[in-house]
Amino acid sequence: EELRDVLGLESLPQRIECYDISTLGGDHQFASMVVFEAGVARNDLYRSFSIRHGKLDACASMAEAITRRFARLNDTEEDASFSQSPDLVVIDGGKGQLNAATVAMASVEAPRVSVIGLAKRIEEVFVPGQSVPIILDNASPGLLLLRQVRDEAHRFANSFHRELRGKRMISSSLDGIP
Repeated sequence: EELRDVLGLESLPQRIECYDISTLGGDHQFASMVVFEAGVARNDLYRSFSIRHGKLDACASMAEAITRRFARLNDTEEDASFSQSPDLVVIDGGKGQLNAATVAMASVEAPRVSVIGLAKRIEEVFVPGQSVPIILDNASPGLLLLRQVRDEAHRFANSFHRELRGKRMISSSLDGIP
């Protein structure tokens, strides 16, 4: 309820999706997507997107991930991760990443979804069209939920990195020789 009031949402954010961009030493750039429904993590709906554009650019990577996610909203494949529209999208980052996400959503004609950016430094909440960030009290239930969602996106990204590092450690250029 606090998030609905503070962010000016039309309804309670029942489904929250959070996106984070991650890279492994400049290589293997990807975006993680975590989903919370009714305040509870839905691990079965988590997804990751390998970033294809090849640049080390967090804003372009965020735009690519958001474009790919919302382009699949009406996909007949019926992947539960993509078939339902979120009530709130949380972007891990500040104004740049938030702007990239909103432009990407508009480019694929995504339905009207509330989008915010959560910057780590002092937990600033950026809202499109507002130049001044919203600062929530550190103990507020709304900020605690946003932190939990963002931290889960980081945890998911780090576990994916560990998996990639493990694969990288056991591969060699000699593997390609017949």
